Amino acid sequence: MAKASQKTDPQSAGMYASAEKIYPREQKGRFANYSKVATLALLGIYYVLPWLAWDGRQAVLFDLPARKFYLFGLTLWPQDFPYLALLLIIAALSLFFFTALAGRLWCGFACPQTVWTEAFIWMEQWTEGTRSQRMKLDKAPWSWNKLRRKGGKQFLWVTFSLWTGFTFVGYFTTIRELGPALAQLQVGGWTLFWGLFYSFATYGNAGYMREQVCKYMCPYARFQSAMFDRDTLIISYDEARGEPRGSRKRSVDYKAAGLGDCIDCTLCVQVCPTGIDIRDGLQYECIACAACIDACDSVMDKMGYPRGLVRYTTEHSLHGTKTRVMRPRMLVYAMLLLVLVSALVTSMVTRTPVILDVIRDRNALYRELADDIIENSYTLKLINQGSAQRDFHLSVAGVPGLVLEGVDSVITVAAGDVRSLPVRARAHRDDAYGIMDITFSVVATDDDGVVVVEDSRFIGPMP
Repeated sequence: MAKASQKTDPQSAGMYASAEKIYPREQKGRFANYSKVATLALLGIYYVLPWLAWDGRQAVLFDLPARKFYLFGLTLWPQDFPYLALLLIIAALSLFFFTALAGRLWCGFACPQTVWTEAFIWMEQWTEGTRSQRMKLDKAPWSWNKLRRKGGKQFLWVTFSLWTGFTFVGYFTTIRELGPALAQLQVGGWTLFWGLFYSFATYGNAGYMREQVCKYMCPYARFQSAMFDRDTLIISYDEARGEPRGSRKRSVDYKAAGLGDCIDCTLCVQVCPTGIDIRDGLQYECIACAACIDACDSVMDKMGYPRGLVRYTTEHSLHGTKTRVMRPRMLVYAMLLLVLVSALVTSMVTRTPVILDVIRDRNALYRELADDIIENSYTLKLINQGSAQRDFHLSVAGVPGLVLEGVDSVITVAAGDVRSLPVRARAHRDDAYGIMDITFSVVATDDDGVVVVEDSRFIGPMP
């Protein structure tokens, strides 16, 4: 029985044959609606976020030259790199957790490749028509109609890609200043390079490569099977119910004819964005977009058969055994996520918005002054991570009689600024000998709870 699969038979194709173009069919249904909502929401977040303002500045801005990351009311510095590392670990564990629970949900509904490809397919459908119209248009000779439709699609694709690249750069350069600078051709070389590079990547990946990225370039497709088990929720074809497949009229008693529920309409293949046949079993190319579920359910409704021939299920459920949602790996993932997320939130809530770095002058161990005074020099870098200007008191302890010279009694640091302070610590020779541990303390004048302590060393003559 012939199958209208969109894939090329590997036995008849050459080793280096070009991939056959896939024309995904339009499909309506609940999962299609979920996909549209997710696509519009994620695209909206991406394109709108850099235009939001917060306290007179861009709400989300990764200012690399100034080494500051602004996330609404939060300002992160290079010293806050552990937060980024922890966030990446949480993201990886979340991927493991949801993959073990419900398969490739990320790929089907939230992956940037899926989201932008979906947007490009919408533009293609709007300019070139339905699946059959697109296939007919590609085979037709060049004419004014073909040129107009193809040209319109390319115009939308290129414009959308350029806007995507512009928005991407707007996360690293103030986007409200980037537009006028581009209009006046006053942007830097790297800004222009990354904008065009990201535009080209969007155009190529979402416009032409599409499923090839998921099948051959994405590493997730290769190692996902290590996170699957028989209790993982996957999209599957119920072979016991559907076979033997075959076409028939709705009025035919198909059970008496020895047929299963599958009428072999191949709609599940036609709607698949990666061109696979879900009836062949679980395949790594499947991105779990659930388009085949909507297609099959619509056919079952027309035939008067129960829904669910293609559905989200588990291998255990397909074979009539009980599915275990709360299994050991899920509990481990959940506990790790709970601990890490709690640690991240607690750390950020209790985070002191002040950083003190102490750099000791290494050019001289110490200096001997009059009246048997021993002096050490330091450079203090005081960073105000808050959103308002603040005043601080600086003190030092650890050596009897240790005092600071060259520093004001009140140190003012502007919001998001770094104040460099050359200071000298002095102590009497009788109290300063050898290498001694000392501590520099900074206290905000308006809040005694904002305290930062940094360790250093004071060096004097050997006893």
